[in-house]
Amino acid sequence: WALSVGKRVMDVALGGLAVMLLAPVAAGTALLVRWRLGRPVLFVAERPGLFSVPFCLHKFRTMTDERDGDGELLPPGQRLTRVGRRLRLLSLDEIPELVDVLRGRMSLVGPRPLRMDYLPRYSPGQARRHLVKPGMTGLAQVSGRERLGWEERFALDVQYVATCSFAGALRILWRTIRRPH
Repeated sequence: WALSVGKRVMDVALGGLAVMLLAPVAAGTALLVRWRLGRPVLFVAERPGLFSVPFCLHKFRTMTDERDGDGELLPPGQRLTRVGRRLRLLSLDEIPELVDVLRGRMSLVGPRPLRMDYLPRYSPGQARRHLVKPGMTGLAQVSGRERLGWEERFALDVQYVATCSFAGALRILWRTIRRPH
């Protein structure tokens, strides 16, 4: 209980500070997305939150809505724009998630929220990742991000859940901030 309260205080304090400091960057990013990709500026997707309860995750849009002749969306690799690739590289697309943190749906640190359709694929051990709030960053992200395979990412998510501590969350935040882009 104390850990949960401590992490929530950290989320609100640091998340609120980040919102204030990043407001000009967020405004510029929103204008860039609007100019280069059009409307909507935000990508909103349902994701599993704490105890797998769905919530709406918000990010800046990085892909077009281009479709094939049958009206199906083109593969993500074909829809990701140059601007979108840059936003992702700099993690600027993630700024709107700070609002999800302030609203209590996410934490600054925790397993990254994956798509809802992945839920049935989790083993019971992997499903433990939903015993904590999803995070903007997590142990898997500071341990290799895309260089890791799915099994390694899930193992790190479960390790975070098993060893979750306030100090551990601060270490992960520090490693995230100092990570070279």
